[in-house]
Amino acid sequence: MKTSFRAAGWAAALAVVIFTGCAGLGSMEKEIETLGLEASPEPLILRGDQVELEISGKFPPKYFAKKVSIEATPILSWEGGSASFDAQGFQGEDVAGNADVVSFENGKSFTYTSSIPYDPAMEDAGELAVAISGSKGSKSASFDPYVIGSGVITTPLWVRSDDQFILVPDNFERVLTYTQQATLNYLVNSDNVRNSELRDEDWKALLELINLSTTADSVTLTGARIEAFASPEGEISLNDNLAFERAVSASEAFARAARKKDLSLEDNFFANVPKGEDWNGFKTLMKASNIPDKDLILRVLEMYTDNNKREEEIRNIAQTYKIIADDILPQLRRSQLVVSYDVEGYTDAELMDLCKTNPDALTIEELLFAATLFESMNDKLEVYQNAARVHADDFRGYNNAGYCLMQMGRETQAKELLNQALAVERNKAVVNNVAAIKRREGDVDGAMKLLNEASGAGDEVNYNKGIILIQKGDYSAAISNMGRNTTVNLALAKLLNDDANGAKTVLDNSGDESAVASYIHAIACARLGDGAGAKRHLTDALTKDGSLRDKAERDLEFRDVREAIGM
Repeated sequence: MKTSFRAAGWAAALAVVIFTGCAGLGSMEKEIETLGLEASPEPLILRGDQVELEISGKFPPKYFAKKVSIEATPILSWEGGSASFDAQGFQGEDVAGNADVVSFENGKSFTYTSSIPYDPAMEDAGELAVAISGSKGSKSASFDPYVIGSGVITTPLWVRSDDQFILVPDNFERVLTYTQQATLNYLVNSDNVRNSELRDEDWKALLELINLSTTADSVTLTGARIEAFASPEGEISLNDNLAFERAVSASEAFARAARKKDLSLEDNFFANVPKGEDWNGFKTLMKASNIPDKDLILRVLEMYTDNNKREEEIRNIAQTYKIIADDILPQLRRSQLVVSYDVEGYTDAELMDLCKTNPDALTIEELLFAATLFESMNDKLEVYQNAARVHADDFRGYNNAGYCLMQMGRETQAKELLNQALAVERNKAVVNNVAAIKRREGDVDGAMKLLNEASGAGDEVNYNKGIILIQKGDYSAAISNMGRNTTVNLALAKLLNDDANGAKTVLDNSGDESAVASYIHAIACARLGDGAGAKRHLTDALTKDGSLRDKAERDLEFRDVREAIGM
């Protein structure tokens, strides 16, 4: 509970009321209206978890005797209970004490602020009054409570638990692209593909791919990139031509293999890329070798950019060059084939069947995608649960199953699965979802901490922050976080931020036909003085939910339009 004063303190004003001038305590009480006490807001409005009060007034000159002291306490009362704000003392010039002193000659203006924790029993509380007691010398008196307000508006309690949960999407691709590689090695100064090369395992793998493409409708060869090289020795122009011819011979070898399987290839299937002398490959192999003078040769490569000069200097290292010619250069006379092919996955119908009958046969991406093919939330839940079981190391199955359970109103089960998801991976989407559960359980501070951690996961995070900010009474920040969402909560935030027109616009565009939406629409109209609009929307709300009638009859939001709405 907090109390503050500006100017001189509101208690001084109250003292004036009681002890006007030097008269007796009784005459002071009779003059209380001269202070012009005003409560703000009026009625009081719940903000966050507090009911805030501000009282202002003016204490006239010569009304507060020099030997008078008072204590004043604002009291909020309702049927069956009451709650007191902070008491405040005030004293005259000749009183020994610690209360705020008011001048007899000059009087004093005042502003008092305080707050009390909200209790549900206060909803639509009926009266705000000030209880005053005072003394002058040996005389003391207590006065009848002075009513300055009608009670508490609790409109912020209409905040809805429509926290937004995040469904993590799949990365499913029906057609996946793969590659298969093979290397063909050549003799020096030759572009002929040797039969021995066609018996190597990597070439056999290409042949198996060709065969598969002719027997499986799901496999399609899409192209081949062939990079061909010559070893860095001899004339550069001859080596360039040799690399070109090696690329051609490699592509022809693959084409022949395809024709044997009656596989026709597109005219642009091959991309031949002759690279000429392979100095980069030479350098890589040299670094990995244990050849004598290796460091010297590597320095030559760094010192000279002219390839002819490089070859000349390396050849001068006669003994070492023979080792190079035997061990390094043969590995550089080659064509490298990279064949690309597409594999088309299951059809939608096949996925919808397998995700239930044999989910173990599907990848996590296939299962997550399959779930999206069903309209029923029960079916989606089943598939996501299968995904969580089959691929327990992927958080998405747990998270998305938890999402489904929340949509189905099964919050306890959802919480369990979302916590499992969080244990697998602290993904921001999951953190948002866990935060939403935590807020719904009442831990708004813990929820906000998690939402700050989830920042960047999506607009859902900001919206959920907005709900908490409404609960905390920071309506402007709530509006900023909720963005362009056309929800009842955004309308409520605008309404509480004194933008009734903005609230009406949101509700008009929300498509929300719930009783709560209509009720808040009625409040917005009432704040704008639109009695007809308030009646129309309130009637709609009561038609949809008759239990709201008792609330409406007590709701101070409608105090100025009672006649128009018929209550």
